Formats: sequence, C-alpha cells, structure tokens
Amino acid sequence: GCFECCIKCLGGIPYASLIATILLYAGVALFCGCGHEALSGTVNILQTYFDMTRAAGDVIDVFTMIDIFKYVIYGVAAAFFVYGILLMVEGFFTTGAIKDLYGDFKITTCGRCVSAWFIMLTYIFMLAWLGVTAFTSLPVYMYFNLWTICRNATVVDGANLCLDLRQYGIVTIGEEKKVCTTSESFIKMCDSNELNMTFHLFIVALAGAGAAVIAMVHYLMVLSANWAYVKDACRMQKYEDIKSKEEQELHDIHSTRSKERLNAYT
Repeated sequence: GCFECCIKCLGGIPYASLIATILLYAGVALFCGCGHEALSGTVNILQTYFDMTRAAGDVIDVFTMIDIFKYVIYGVAAAFFVYGILLMVEGFFTTGAIKDLYGDFKITTCGRCVSAWFIMLTYIFMLAWLGVTAFTSLPVYMYFNLWTICRNATVVDGANLCLDLRQYGIVTIGEEKKVCTTSESFIKMCDSNELNMTFHLFIVALAGAGAAVIAMVHYLMVLSANWAYVKDACRMQKYEDIKSKEEQELHDIHSTRSKERLNAYT
C-alpha cells in the first residue's frame, strides 16, 4: 500500500529535469546575487577612488548603465524562476511513470507542439546565456588587470603604473579618470577589501552564468528525449487505435456471420 505508493511517486519524478532545474536555479542565483553586489561594489569604487559622480539630467553615464543592469538582473531572476517551473512540469507530464500512474493517455498534436516550442525556446536561452557569459567576462578581465597592477606595485618598488578608465570605455575620451600607483587613492584602493570582494563576486557571477549555460544544454538533451518519447507514444497510440478498430471489425463480422448461421439453422 504505502510502500507501493511511494515507489510510484519516486518513479514519476523526472530526475534529469530535476538535476537541470537545480543547476539552473543555482547558476541564476549566483549570477544575479553576486552580479548585483559586484555592480554595487563597482559604484562605490568609482565614486570613492576615481572621484566619479553621477551626471545630472538625463545623460546616460556608467552609473545609469549599472542601474539598468541591476534591473535586468531582477528580470532574469524572475523569468528563469518561472521558466524552471514550466520545464519541470513538462518533464513530469512526459515521464513514462505518469502514464502508468494515471493510465493510458492520448498524445495530441498540441503536446508535441509544446515540446517542440520548449526545445526552440531553450535553445534561444542557451545562446542568450552564452552572450551573458561572454559579457560577464569583461568586468572579470578589467578587475584582473587592476588586481595585477596592485600586485606589481607592491612587488616592484618605484614603479609608476596607471589605470585609465578611458581604455575600457567607462568614460569619454575628453574626460580623464585615472589613478596611478604613486597616488594615495590607488594605495588605499589596493589595500581595501572592497576591491578583492568585488573581483571575486564577478568571478562567482561568471561561474553562475556558465552553470546556467550547462543547465540549458542539459535541458536541451532532456527536452529532445522527451519529444522523441512523445512522438513514439503518438505512433504507438495510432497503432493501438488501428489494431483495436480492426479487431472490432473482425468481431462484428464474426458476430454477424454467427447470427446469420443461427437464423439459417432456425
């Protein structure tokens, strides 16, 4: 009784979709959480050590872009939370154990279209996450250069190394915002924990984006297998319908002949 029910419930869980969902949620959580905090740390570093201020009016500057990225992160977190649930539901309804639990079911054209739609949508999201991963590697590269300059400044005495934000397109060409190893603000920035924390947060966000890409690839394999299962089930259902129809026709013919013989004998 209870043991058999538990076995049926455990057998109805789509473990492949479950693993992909956990990996997706973990990657999105790391990317969104660490990315948000890293962007906030970047704002503090720019304002504290590079003497940058927000532009007045409707001018789009680096701080406005950072705020836009934060709102994008909020949207990504909400969208993929819902999308993960949808994929899990799709996995449940294409698991063979559900068919055994609820009996035979009709495979409709709509079900196959839904599976194909999820495959196409997941493929698009995989490409999008590849772009996000490539974009997230840019701040990691920038902070790695800054961290390297700080390390070289402590190793080489008297070295005059500078970091110019114009090289990364953060400020315009006419606006000079740079710090050198000889300045007091640069020394404070290198000695602060904020720089190391922001650098490592961007690294974790990059790892989260990579995990989301792996989850999308995993989902593509699961959805492709589910679509093949639904297609085979549809063919099997058609075969069973034709077989039962032929058997019913043979039974009707046999019954008709039996009645004719009985009437003739009578």
